[in-house]
Amino acid sequence: MSPASSVLRLGRAVVFATVCGAVSAGGHALAGGGLVPFEVYLAGVLAALGLAYLIDGRERGPAAVLVATVGTQMLLHQLFERLTPAAGAGPAHGHPAPGMALVHLTMAGLTAWWLHRGERALWLMIRLYGAPRLIVPLPAAVPAETGWPSWRPVTPYLTAYAGRTVSGAILRRGPPHGPRHFG
Repeated sequence: MSPASSVLRLGRAVVFATVCGAVSAGGHALAGGGLVPFEVYLAGVLAALGLAYLIDGRERGPAAVLVATVGTQMLLHQLFERLTPAAGAGPAHGHPAPGMALVHLTMAGLTAWWLHRGERALWLMIRLYGAPRLIVPLPAAVPAETGWPSWRPVTPYLTAYAGRTVSGAILRRGPPHGPRHFG
């Protein structure tokens, strides 16, 4: 593995782990589970980073990103639930309600969609950067026998309209029609 590919792999894994950790910790706090202590958050993100680095060897499709995101967020939810002192620990804490499961799956789906879009954009840039450049050799000199090509089309009906312009037309191209006399 080249150093560039390992840096790319690590960068992608860091983004994945950070996004999954932030969404999970934010959802945990908003759902009433209390703020996640920094040490617990860091442990969860580092665990997600290790897992993401292991599976992050190539471009992944939307299904693989969705499965990885849902799985990671479920593991982070369990970790945060077990290691975070709950702010309002009631009878529902520890046993997710169907609504909470739906919110988790919805957020995981949106996060996976967003991460996959970034994944596609990154790999497109890599492919475009790695594409061979078109090299068009410019002639150093034009051979004397061929001359310069004529850029005007040959049209026999053009002479009937010579010298006339359409009203409102703006003529800014081409050389002047002859010497100008000022006076």
